Amino acid sequence: MILNGGYVHGGDIYKHRVTLDFSANVNPLGTPEAVKAAIKASADAVAVYPDPYCTTLREKLAAKHAVSASDIVCGNGAAELIYQFAAAIRVRTALLPVPSFADYETALFAAGTQPVFWTLNRENGFALTEDVLDAITEDAGVLMLANPNNPTGKSVPKDLLRRILDRCRKTGTWLFLDECFTDLTDEEKAVSLCGALEENDRVFLLHAFTKTYGMAGVRLGYAITKHAALKRALEACSQPWNVSTVAQAAGLAALDCPDWAQKTRALIRTEKAYLMSELTALGVPVLYGDANFLLLSGVPTLYEKLLERGILVRDCRNYRGLGQGDCRIAVRTHEENRTLIEAIREVLHASDRH
Repeated sequence: MILNGGYVHGGDIYKHRVTLDFSANVNPLGTPEAVKAAIKASADAVAVYPDPYCTTLREKLAAKHAVSASDIVCGNGAAELIYQFAAAIRVRTALLPVPSFADYETALFAAGTQPVFWTLNRENGFALTEDVLDAITEDAGVLMLANPNNPTGKSVPKDLLRRILDRCRKTGTWLFLDECFTDLTDEEKAVSLCGALEENDRVFLLHAFTKTYGMAGVRLGYAITKHAALKRALEACSQPWNVSTVAQAAGLAALDCPDWAQKTRALIRTEKAYLMSELTALGVPVLYGDANFLLLSGVPTLYEKLLERGILVRDCRNYRGLGQGDCRIAVRTHEENRTLIEAIREVLHASDRH
């Protein structure tokens, strides 16, 4: 997303001299070889328009999530689906816990919806608590959540998530739940609402191939909803052929790699423990996250000093509720993580000398 002339996401490796990118929370194992092969093979079909209904892909996704293919909506990345959802429901107000992903707010504003910000407290680790239930009223047109949240990495406890769903049903509030990081989340915290949906629930579950399968450059996302009117509205907001032939082929190949997420979780679990231990030993305040990234604080010039060393982390100053010295780092491979720790040690020692 470009906001007031500035790029507000991670992964902007094009205007900086970057040798290591910790700013984008993409799978540290990269892209499965089967997906790369499918992308190459799809080149023979690019002269033909792609299937506008993503028929085969939706059927395969439906089998994965045990839903109907008609409950799946595919898009040109998760970002497109966020904007489509906001445009489709067009409610007056939205309840938006912050800090959270920047595109929720911009999509709401673009659709003429006024966000009401629910500030998460740093003192309790930015955890969403049951207090939010009282804020879900008939006046709240939609509640927008990420589980786990980005950039804090905090998951919503299973019991609270079900209570939120029940509360939204009672108040008629739309529930937008971003589950894009579920596959890369600690297994005991990886909770989805997919199996709890009922016909015509005002619920929209967002997923993407971006993070899990290292497909950020392909642009492929999808959503799950059982609400018939919402599905029609989303279709009306969608451009024709919005999911390319290449993206559909890549998605199908990725779904044939069932062990990829499990293999990645094992790496993330080990490397996250390493990063937590090393950062704590260095005296850097770090918030444990349930997903494949961590939120650091307390080092005001860390972003700039690391960038001087060719390492890009996510500067979080533009998140509501965060500020100078707040940075998010992805969990990468051990060699990359060790390089990051050494660079942070250098930054801290240089600061001590001054």
